[in-house]
Amino acid sequence: MAINKKIAILSGIATALLAGGVHAQDSGWVDSASFDFGTGPKVRMARLAVQKNWDARWFASNGRHLGGYWDLSAAYWRGTAYRNVPGQHQNLFVVGITPVARYQRDDKLGWYVEGGIGANLFSELYNNDDNQLSTAFQFGDHIGVGYVTQSKWDLGLKIQHYSNASIKRPNSGANFLVASARYQF
Repeated sequence: MAINKKIAILSGIATALLAGGVHAQDSGWVDSASFDFGTGPKVRMARLAVQKNWDARWFASNGRHLGGYWDLSAAYWRGTAYRNVPGQHQNLFVVGITPVARYQRDDKLGWYVEGGIGANLFSELYNNDDNQLSTAFQFGDHIGVGYVTQSKWDLGLKIQHYSNASIKRPNSGANFLVASARYQF
């Protein structure tokens, strides 16, 4: 499939995801929306996402529990060493879905820790700064910490890793340090 066609398809999916999220807020399908910015070795990422909280509460004790949410995302990556050539750029679009488990207070305010493993589809194969991903499908996993304010803002920091779990080589992975701002409706 041609690169332009892949980008058009992924852009359409991302637009539908985000537009649907805004409209779904009225129906209760979406609980929050977020913006993430990540940085890794010679690559940057900007990510928009919508979330739907799970109703489940596991291991409830002392005012805390394990819960979670679904995360639907659209991201843009910009590499600055395409094919390991400094100054050469690679632009990628990524869409993903991730179930995220979160250990938090029962009122969902204050400090939390979370982790998730999801599925992602890339517009083209990643090849930047001597890191290569040989499939358009990648797993994306993260661990993070954050704080939810009384005014419904969720501010977090996480370590994000993308890899195809050695389905096909090369598979050097891509890592990011990610800052996140999420608003809960």
